[in-house]
Amino acid sequence: MQSIPVDTSRLGVLRCAVAPEPKTTGFESREVKKDRDGNTVWTVGVMVRQDGRRVSVIEVAVPGEPVGVVEGVQVKLTGLEAFAWAMGDRHGISFRAAAITPVPAPATTTTASGAGTGGKGGGA
Repeated sequence: MQSIPVDTSRLGVLRCAVAPEPKTTGFESREVKKDRDGNTVWTVGVMVRQDGRRVSVIEVAVPGEPVGVVEGVQVKLTGLEAFAWAMGDRHGISFRAAAITPVPAPATTTTASGAGTGGKGGGA
């Protein structure tokens, strides 16, 4: 299976649509999947919003539990790769990332408003 690197800067806004959960294998056994290094593989539903109202949700596998990633939070995908797969008559694209991290919210600043004389205006 050939990996295709994905340029995440061209994907627009990325948000967690489905909270992280351990990836399982086997319909009946529900065994938790591990990577080559023995790390639990987690799956996160990521909402991709490019232009206007067009939204897609992709399932992204990542090694280790993504800390701080909850539904609705904007996320950053590091090392995102796509893989084409086929099984009999079925085929599709799967996604894997090296890491999924929450994007810090922008700092809010407060400014003094209404800078002026503050006194009553009066005539001379």
